[in-house]
Amino acid sequence: MRIPSKAVAAVLGLGLFGFVSLTVMDAVQAKESTQAAAPMVAVGSQYDTTHVYVAPADVDRFANSFIGTFGGQSTKQVVATVTPTPSSTTSQLLQTPVGTVSLFGFKTPIPFPFGDERTGYLVTDMETAVRSARAAGADVLVSPFPDPIGRDAVIQWPGGLNMQLYWHTTPPSYAPFQTIPENRVYVSPDRADALVKGFVKFSHGKVVSDEAKAPGVEIGRPNDTYRRIRIESTFGKMTVHVTDGHLPYPYGREVTGYEVVKLSDTLAKAKANGAQVLVEPFTSQGRESVVVQFPGGYVAEIHANAGP
Repeated sequence: MRIPSKAVAAVLGLGLFGFVSLTVMDAVQAKESTQAAAPMVAVGSQYDTTHVYVAPADVDRFANSFIGTFGGQSTKQVVATVTPTPSSTTSQLLQTPVGTVSLFGFKTPIPFPFGDERTGYLVTDMETAVRSARAAGADVLVSPFPDPIGRDAVIQWPGGLNMQLYWHTTPPSYAPFQTIPENRVYVSPDRADALVKGFVKFSHGKVVSDEAKAPGVEIGRPNDTYRRIRIESTFGKMTVHVTDGHLPYPYGREVTGYEVVKLSDTLAKAKANGAQVLVEPFTSQGRESVVVQFPGGYVAEIHANAGP
């Protein structure tokens, strides 16, 4: 049966219109998808700090011990309000080649939930960072608030990982680290995948290793294995320890791992500067590690490449 030419034109026109409509729709959806992707808000690992809270009487002891161990210097100590509700603390940055500490010695009771955030991450824009964190599955525990030099917020990832986001009115400029420290996170098997998925999306990072049966000696259980996930991003490094929570002290208390060139040299300096060895040096999968406690109670892991 022959279709009249006008009918053919109508059918072809309808098909062409449908094709054009689909093409436009696809383009719109692609644009919306791109806009929905997590924006890059990280600045650099040298702007990420470990938050350390000690008693006011221990501030100088800790600062001298930490810098004596790793080198570097401290910024001038100030007294400020760094929370959205009234409080008072000494505040200073301990800047070393292997990691930075934001040191607080509160003179007043510490408002909740401050003191539980492990790290502070510098972001390019606070509102964008908070929206992005929410979209990636984080809870906002403390909404953005002003501090003396910028703005801050506290977020929590699945599994209970608290971290602070901060933004400075005048952008800081710090030299890159010689070695990048790792944020050492402990989480249950129930929440590990949600944590990793969310943080990788937020940070634009990548999982560099996911070891289903890492040596248990790394968490004080030499006869067992556990899952260990390592993530790298512009924010820095994160090692996620997935465990059943049966952890001998001090595992789970060490917030940050610091990489050094020669562990024995650094350990000697730590001891000479008042640090206590909690876990003697051991080697696992090419890494030599030790766990120490600095004056004031801060627990840290220190490691070096043990070679092949």
